[in-house]
Amino acid sequence: MTAVLDIPRTAIARLAALASIVLLASCGPLPITSGGSGPSIDASAPVPVALMIPTGSGNPQDAQVAQSLERAARLAMADLDGVEIDLRTYSTGGSDARAAQAANTAVAEGAKILLGPLYSGASNAAAVAVADEGVNVLSFSNNAEIAGGNLFLLGNTFDNTANRLVDYAARNGRRNIYVVAGDSPGEEVGRQAIVNAIGSSRANLAGQSRFTVSQQGVASAAPQIASQARAAGADAVFFTSDNAGAMPLLAQLLPENGLGASTAQYIGLARFDIPSSALSQPGLQGSWFALPDPNLNTAFQQRYRAAYGSDPHPLAGLAYDGIAAIGALVEQRGSNALTRSALTQGSGFTGTGGIFRLRNDGTNQRALAVAQIRNNRVVVVDPAPRGFGGAGF
Repeated sequence: MTAVLDIPRTAIARLAALASIVLLASCGPLPITSGGSGPSIDASAPVPVALMIPTGSGNPQDAQVAQSLERAARLAMADLDGVEIDLRTYSTGGSDARAAQAANTAVAEGAKILLGPLYSGASNAAAVAVADEGVNVLSFSNNAEIAGGNLFLLGNTFDNTANRLVDYAARNGRRNIYVVAGDSPGEEVGRQAIVNAIGSSRANLAGQSRFTVSQQGVASAAPQIASQARAAGADAVFFTSDNAGAMPLLAQLLPENGLGASTAQYIGLARFDIPSSALSQPGLQGSWFALPDPNLNTAFQQRYRAAYGSDPHPLAGLAYDGIAAIGALVEQRGSNALTRSALTQGSGFTGTGGIFRLRNDGTNQRALAVAQIRNNRVVVVDPAPRGFGGAGF
């Protein structure tokens, strides 16, 4: 599963849904928007890569994801053919300032590219710290607000998920889309991603509703949401909430108020199949959501489990993808492997969940499958694209 070229803090507990409405985010100064051309490397020698992981924060969940990221990176190294990686780990310690310090230390010790950090504040700080050195950063964050310059995102963005699902809905006759969002910062970013996706598609924004993220807030808002969506003639309702938040209550109350599956197609920005118990919710039967290529993702999980005797954290595949992409670029591009033009080459890479590519603005495009919950099971209704440029992108 190595990558190939030329193929057309509250958040961590909820990261099981990779496209969930949790942003690995903290707001702060954005990285520079120029530079990041990338250093020249000796492709015949092991390539020095700094893995930036959130150890040292005192948070057990940070330690768990850090271990899984490092294990996945080393698994990818073992899968490379003819390319050696000198992987050195650096702790971000739960602090943006420490992340910047660690990034400077890593480059001083010879790192030619940074893989990580996890949180966007730390990623931003690390990227700014090494920008003048011409070193690029492949962050695990999904926060598009920090992307640009020498900072590239590996995390699947809300924009990517929203574009995939809106495109699928429009192609399948669901073009009058109503958006329902909670009033949290993460859900607001998700709402804007959906609205933007609708605006650039053949679909129509039927209307929007927001609600206070609490049991009482959902209960109070549900009748009005249902009434407004029906009055707007919505044939689809796109939710920003996930099953760790308001979605279970929305899926119960909206059908009770006349806005169920027989009235409008439910679409989720988050993974509706996580946790697995959510598959039995009556209100979610027939709903759509996006997910990585199930076959490739399962193969990665099995490979990880065989190597380490445990399941990978849901974000572990990002570290594997980063190392696999670096290895493929070194093999194909030699001394110029880590330049901006190499990292953003259009044919992309094959990762643990399908093809992906880095864009010039620092964001990414990832191939996603569209799935539906049917009879308490997940059924893929539109497979993840195998190449860029066709349906699904």
